[in-house]
Amino acid sequence: MDAFWAAPPITRTLAAATLATSVLVYGGFIEVRLVIFYLPWLLKLPPQLWRLVTPFLLTGPKWAVIFDTYFLYTYGTALETGSPRFSKKGDFFIFIIFSCVAIIAMNAAYLGGYVFNAALCLALAYIYSQDNRGRKVKFVVVPIPVLWLPYAMLVMTLVMDGPQAALIQASGLPAAHLFDFLTRLYPTFGGGKNYIQTPYFVTKWFGGDGPSPITRAYGTVLARAPAAQPNSRQGPSRIPSGISNLWSGRGTGRRLGGE
Repeated sequence: MDAFWAAPPITRTLAAATLATSVLVYGGFIEVRLVIFYLPWLLKLPPQLWRLVTPFLLTGPKWAVIFDTYFLYTYGTALETGSPRFSKKGDFFIFIIFSCVAIIAMNAAYLGGYVFNAALCLALAYIYSQDNRGRKVKFVVVPIPVLWLPYAMLVMTLVMDGPQAALIQASGLPAAHLFDFLTRLYPTFGGGKNYIQTPYFVTKWFGGDGPSPITRAYGTVLARAPAAQPNSRQGPSRIPSGISNLWSGRGTGRRLGGE
C-alpha cells in the first residue's frame, strides 16, 4: 500500500479506477452496457454523463486487464512526475482531459468505438516517446527504440484483438500528437502561442500556488520571487555583541606612517 500511495495522484486514481471497473465488469458484477460509450444514450434525457468517463476506465478482457493497467500506470507515472512539459500542478490533468475529448470526438464522428482505455494508454505512450527521444525501452521483454513504443502497442493489439480494436486504439495517436503540436511544436518552432494553458483554479485544486512558470523557446522556467527589501523606517541594524566586545578592548588607532 505504501507504493500505491507514493504514486502520483492522477495516475494512481486512474489506474485504481481502471482496475476496479474492469474487474467488476468482467467479473459479472456490472453490466458492460452501463459503462461503454454510446452516443444515443449520452444524448437522451436525462443525459448519461458518466459515459464521458467510464469508457476510459474499462480495459479489454482477459490479459488486457493486466497489460492496459500496467501501461497506464507506468507511462502515466513517468509523465506526471518526470516530464518537463507538465512542470506545473494540473498540467498533466489538462493533457488527460484534452486527450479524452479528442478521442471521444474521433470515435463519435468516424470510428464508432465503445471503450477507450487502450487509446488513452497509447496517447500516454506517444508523449512519453517524444519526451525520451534517443533512448531504448523494454516492451514486454524486447528492447526497442522508444519512438517505436506506441506502434509496438498497436501491433500487439492488432495481433491479440484484431484490426477494429487496433483502429480504435489508434485514435490515441492523433489526440496526443495534436496536443504535442499545439503545446510544444507550434509555439517552439512555428513562433505561435500555446493556447492550452492550465487554468488557475485547476492548478490551485492540485495544490499548486507557487510562482507561475514562464514559457521560453528552450523550455519552462519559474519566476523568481522578489527579494525582501529592507524597511527604510527601521533604524540601523544593531551590531552583534560579540563583535562589539571584540573592538572595545582595542586602543586608539594611529595613522600609518605617522608619529
